[in-house]
Amino acid sequence: MKRLLAAFAALVIAPACLAVGPYLAGSPQPAGELPALMGQLEAKLRNDGFTVVGRHMPRGLPNHGSLIVTDAALTQAARTAGGTAILAAPIRVGVKSDGSVSYMNPDYWGRAYLRGGFGGAEPALRSVRARLAHALGEGPAFGGDVPEADLPGYRYMIGMERIDSQRNELASFPSFDEALKTVRANLAQGLGGTAPVYEVVLPEAKLAVIGVAMNDPENGEAWWAGKIGPDHVAALPYEIYIVDGKAYALYGRYRIALSWPALGMGQFMRIARAPDVIHETLGRLAGAGAR
Repeated sequence: MKRLLAAFAALVIAPACLAVGPYLAGSPQPAGELPALMGQLEAKLRNDGFTVVGRHMPRGLPNHGSLIVTDAALTQAARTAGGTAILAAPIRVGVKSDGSVSYMNPDYWGRAYLRGGFGGAEPALRSVRARLAHALGEGPAFGGDVPEADLPGYRYMIGMERIDSQRNELASFPSFDEALKTVRANLAQGLGGTAPVYEVVLPEAKLAVIGVAMNDPENGEAWWAGKIGPDHVAALPYEIYIVDGKAYALYGRYRIALSWPALGMGQFMRIARAPDVIHETLGRLAGAGAR
């Protein structure tokens, strides 16, 4: 009987052991002015081999910011896997003026974005996680738990979008260069209250990901992220990605759910219009309307 109970307990506990959280807590820093804190963390990240490609302080979310970094291992993993894997090239680090630090868990996001390419990239992702921990500290994971096996095909619930949803497509262009040129030009104009935050561009692979600040006071990121939890500031900014001659943005019912997997449906209903608003805003940057 004891052996049967032990076996049953192992079956119950095993799936939980294989669950992954989206963010890792870093070591708390002394509270201070956000730009100064971000500068200190940038130096630590550079010392551990990361390239800082952007800094984001969401308008309307004072005391919250994010740093965006990448490195050769991440870009090579994206280059090898192709497609949506370009989304795994940047790592976002959340910073708050109270000294709180958090960052994307490479294991979680790598499984979601690299999908079939995760196995080949796993050694690189382990190295990235170890260097992030060295630079920033490593505390517990937070933000929810998703089983490892569910991440490559993740969706919040039946009927919602996955990473390969056709709704992600914003616009089609004659070439990769034309797509990149269009998005850059429209961002430079600030269409829809937007501004550029970072770029990771792999021209030889015809892949790019561009971080977008959405600053509109009524429809920007502050209103929806503020309602569901700005502690997940490492989820920001949102992004456009380009594969060959097409521009995409992950539809919000996938991207927001992946970033806030622990939220209940009632909380998501508070921002029910956010996915379409985001898609329309990013669609303008790609020269298209919302689909």
